[in-house]
Formats: sequence, C-alpha cells, structure tokens
Amino acid sequence: MTPFERPNLVREGVYQHLRRAVLDGKFLPGERLGEAELGDKLGVSRTPIREAIMRLTQDGLLIAEANKGVRVRLLSAAEARDTYAVREELDGLAAALAAAQHTRADAQALRAALNTLNAVQGSDYREQTRLDLAFHRAMTDAAHNAALSDLARSLEQQVALIKHQTRNYNAWPGTATQHAAILDAVLSRDADAAREAAREHVRTFGRLVLGELGDDAAGGPPSPLLRGALPPQGERSTPPP
Repeated sequence: MTPFERPNLVREGVYQHLRRAVLDGKFLPGERLGEAELGDKLGVSRTPIREAIMRLTQDGLLIAEANKGVRVRLLSAAEARDTYAVREELDGLAAALAAAQHTRADAQALRAALNTLNAVQGSDYREQTRLDLAFHRAMTDAAHNAALSDLARSLEQQVALIKHQTRNYNAWPGTATQHAAILDAVLSRDADAAREAAREHVRTFGRLVLGELGDDAAGGPPSPLLRGALPPQGERSTPPP
C-alpha cells in the first residue's frame, strides 16, 4: 500500500485561487502567467504555483508552450462552435427539467440570481460574466439531475473563457429579455417553452460569438444546431446594437 499523503492546504488553495482568477477573467485569454510573478503575488514558493499550473493545464484552462511558459487558453471559432452546440442542448434540458421539478427554494434562488445579474452595470463585464454563469448554474441546480450538473459545470469552464475572450457581448440589450423569458417559462412549469427559450438564448449568443471569432476561419460549416442562428456571411462581424 502506498503511504498516505496528508493534503497540502497551501497547494489546494493556490490551485483554487488561480482557477477562480482565470474563470473570473482576472487573467484574460492569451495572457501569459509566470511562476515567479505569481509566487510573489501570492506569497508562496514556486512549488505550489507549478503544481497548480499543471492542474489548470490538465483542466484545459491553460496552454503550455515550449520555451514560452503557459498562457490562458484562447478558444478557436471551431471550439466555440462545438461548445455552443453542446450548451444549447444542455441548457435546454436544464430549463425543461427545472420547469418540471423546481422547488419553492429553487424559484427564490432563480429570482434572486436574475435580479442580482440585472442590477449590474453594463461596463462591469467581469461581474456580469460571473453573475450570468451563476444564474445558469442556478437553473441547472433547479433541474435536480446530478449527471446534468456534472456536464454543465465541465462545460462552464469553456463558456467562461469564451465570454472573457469576446467580452463585447456581455451587455447585449436582449439578454435581460431572454433571461426573463426562460425564468417565466420555468416558474410557469411550461417545460416546452422553457426548453425553447433556453435554446434560443444560446443560439443568439452562439451567433454573436462565432461572428466575433470569425466562424469562416474555423475550417468547416457550423454545427447544424447553430446554423440557423448564424447571420449571413457579410454580417458576421457586425456588433449588436
């Protein structure tokens, strides 16, 4: 039997701190991270920094480059397209299940999450992103499906990176209306309407994100799930009103 290794709280704390910093956009996609600089900022040796960087690389949040260190992962248009295709299905399922199975406590949590998100000023894109993800996480929690929660939380990492990479769209004016439509359908226990409202929301942002990233450069046609959401080729770089 291998010897028992006592958990290293510093090591775990550094990993969780850096992971949260990446997901919250404090380190932006493409930004390089240095072990020495991070160690100085956190007041720890290079060992827990190095281990945290290895774990974050395995998580897919960082990319290691030969002789260049590591940087926060930048997603390609193809990766974003695949992410939003899956997210459309997962968010639709989460909303439908939440409509059927949410409790009174879930309803309160969903209302609170949306009210908090709506109160954030448009210029604070980092806080908007954090609260937007929190609202969608509350929706998944209200579905009461452990397998769905695991899949959604895994996908959330990529969605966070995409949001920080294409931050122009965090304050898109239609967001609040679409969120309200999803929540209204869920609270009305209309599973079909909730599913479609959630999927339409993802399709909308899939279109905006792929237009920003230049989907034509992705090397292939868009996913069938997102094809109908994409604007004509000449309009893909047009920002939202």
